[in-house]
Amino acid sequence: MLAAPRGYCAGVDRAVVTVEKALEHHGPPVYVRKQIVHNKHVVETLERRGAIFVDDTDEVPEGALVIFSAHGVAPAVHEAAHRRQLRTIDATCPLVTKVHKEAVRFATDDYDILLIGHAGHEEVEGTAGEAPAHIQLVNGPEDVDQVVVRDPERVVWLSQTTLSVDETMTTVNLLRKKFPQLQDPPSDDICYATQNRQVAVKKIAAESDLVIVVGSSNSSNSVRLVEVALEHGARASYRVDNVGEIDETWLDGVGTVGVTSGASVPEILVQEVLAYLTERGYGQAEEVVTAEEDLLFSLPKELRRDLKAARAAQA
Repeated sequence: MLAAPRGYCAGVDRAVVTVEKALEHHGPPVYVRKQIVHNKHVVETLERRGAIFVDDTDEVPEGALVIFSAHGVAPAVHEAAHRRQLRTIDATCPLVTKVHKEAVRFATDDYDILLIGHAGHEEVEGTAGEAPAHIQLVNGPEDVDQVVVRDPERVVWLSQTTLSVDETMTTVNLLRKKFPQLQDPPSDDICYATQNRQVAVKKIAAESDLVIVVGSSNSSNSVRLVEVALEHGARASYRVDNVGEIDETWLDGVGTVGVTSGASVPEILVQEVLAYLTERGYGQAEEVVTAEEDLLFSLPKELRRDLKAARAAQA
């Protein structure tokens, strides 16, 4: 059983195309702060084309071009890049940018902001950096007892975009018991793609002996898909970066296999898993569609400007 939607979301597609277009237009090397998206195959493919991935802007030569990843960065990172006279392209997913703007707005209104997310994740660091004096991180339900706010009537929750919907709402419900006046974000912070992939894996998990999730270990939404599959009926579920990581013993006694992939995974990796299963006697995959996705994001404004200028020069 093959879950749909799966794989690339609009924000990931935009970020990957941004690096590809920057390499075509500016030529290598193009520097990228952190992994452009959390997928090993994508990063290695772009490295072969001339992208250089760095942990911070300090590693980028002065005056060079650097792209900020889909996960977003704190204002301090923009400032550091400006000081080093770096040319920047911001490939932050627009849905992450939305959460950044919410953080700024609520901080300006002097709210305490409870950011539900995973410590150390790049997206969380970027959002928290927008208003560090107002934001405290809540990793999950186990953190709720330790949360302290200045005014229980001026408190709001925001979240990392790639979390488990169910676990996040468990955390929110516990926070609301503690702070009855807790405000919700103006619109849902967990992105449409994360939600859609979780709904789809729930549908196949109930009928699968085994669910294979294609995705990298640092991909939050891929890791969540394994958890969701196990919570909704799969006897077993494993995450693999690619077909080479499948352990054939997982298939012992398995009649039905479910397959899905995280939001930063190219479809070719899924097709290789399906071919592997076909070779081992599993028939044609039945695609289970729970939503249709047609969202597209325009390329970052800096890249659009550069490409427009190049077209004008050629005219």
